[in-house]
Amino acid sequence: MFMKVKKMLDSFNYAIEGIIYSIRTQRNMRIHVFATLIVLTLCFFYDLTKIELLITTITITMVIVAEMVNTAVECAIDATTNYYHPLAKIAKNVAAGAVLITALNAVLVGYIIFWDRLLPFSMNVLNKIKNSSPHMIFLMLIIVSIVTLIVKAIFGEGTPLKGGMPSGHSVISFSIATTITLISNNAIVMLLSYLLAIIVAQSRVDAEIHSILEVVCGALFGILLTLILYKFLT
Repeated sequence: MFMKVKKMLDSFNYAIEGIIYSIRTQRNMRIHVFATLIVLTLCFFYDLTKIELLITTITITMVIVAEMVNTAVECAIDATTNYYHPLAKIAKNVAAGAVLITALNAVLVGYIIFWDRLLPFSMNVLNKIKNSSPHMIFLMLIIVSIVTLIVKAIFGEGTPLKGGMPSGHSVISFSIATTITLISNNAIVMLLSYLLAIIVAQSRVDAEIHSILEVVCGALFGILLTLILYKFLT
């Protein structure tokens, strides 16, 4: 009896070790966990039905499980193949494709469940922004820049203008893109604004100045901080 209990506990420990390893070593897994925390936090502020909460949690679980399976496939292939093989490449690509499909499904589910609840807040912010003066908009962009420098100093990585968490270029570019989007009624202008912001962020990764995680965190930080400032200062 004791041995059965011990084996069961060992199984749980091995499973937990697998989860910790995925979070510690996989960049995308950390992004998924960060997004999960944001979504679960939103669930506390909005009155979700049992069905909506169930769909949300199942969707989150699908994304995380798919990422862990992708990690397992990569580790198994790397452990058994020490040379390039086209089938190994296909296996890794298919596993990564499974993660992408679940992530896109999560975005769709999030849009369907949260959009109507976030719409009143969004319309209130839009009305305030459209009635605000250009000087106030410029002032808020300065505040975003200052807060970004403070956060980079707290993390103590890189320099104020290069490297570190979060990516300052991503914060500023997505903050500007969000500002343009909020004051513009032209869908093409909105799309081009975020496209330029994405190009700026991608250039930081290509130049190996920032990691993808630092760029993604910078983008989210720039968007959220801009919306919060517009909410309370305009």
